[in-house]
Amino acid sequence: MDKKSVGIIGLGLMGGSLSLALQKSSNDYKFIGYDHNQNHCKEALKLNLVEKIAKDIEEIKKCDIIVLTIPVDGIIKVLQDLIGVKQDTTIIDFGSTKEKICASIPSQIRANFVAAHPMAGTEKFGPSAAIDYLYKDKVVVLCDVEKSGNHQVEVAKKLFKDISMQIVFMGAKEHDRHAAYISHMPHALSYSLANAVMNQEQRESIIALAGGGFKDMSRIAKSSPTMWEDIFRQNQTNLIEAIESFQKELKKCKKMVENQEWEELNSWMAQANKLHEIL
Repeated sequence: MDKKSVGIIGLGLMGGSLSLALQKSSNDYKFIGYDHNQNHCKEALKLNLVEKIAKDIEEIKKCDIIVLTIPVDGIIKVLQDLIGVKQDTTIIDFGSTKEKICASIPSQIRANFVAAHPMAGTEKFGPSAAIDYLYKDKVVVLCDVEKSGNHQVEVAKKLFKDISMQIVFMGAKEHDRHAAYISHMPHALSYSLANAVMNQEQRESIIALAGGGFKDMSRIAKSSPTMWEDIFRQNQTNLIEAIESFQKELKKCKKMVENQEWEELNSWMAQANKLHEIL
């Protein structure tokens, strides 16, 4: 059986990890890469993330599967360049927000397109950050699949099953609201925590006193500012709602501490403990 050609646009953590995971779990695919960053292209070849680098988008358009692992603004822009792909081509995006992407898909390629959000990642980025187990046992959300072609949905489902992901189906609008609370707001909080500490504490004190809890909470503040600026901009309304919800809880905590309402504070903390049971 001929291998399916997978064109990966964006040779960083997500695209590189996808290639490594598929290479490890299946012999059904071969990989060609495309990235505006020439250093990423050279590094991806050196790390065997792809077999070759495409000279332009036209070369990528010939692939059986095209995966967009670039920021949301880039995904929206490149969609126009993908008009004219073959009828049975499958285009999958990995964008962290979905509603604006889905609204931007040209009608000519709507059936080709499967909107996906793998709920996986690390604070590292670039080709060297790629790991073959990034997606294993993680959830991938497929959005608005009723607008995708049946063939394309099956191709996407097989690809994600091949890398051991759990598939969840959701509307794009619904996805973006949930993602704001569960993924995007925690990044906003981590960046805020890091800046609050650096604005108040000296380097020596941070090194001496920062324990595991602080490191866990501030870890994702190492994530790419460029990527997360893009995500915050695309999901602005939902993110503001999520931040305001957090501020409400933080004010509640502050008030209980100020008024020495220790029993109420204990109950509030116990309620928060239940999140771990859910997870």
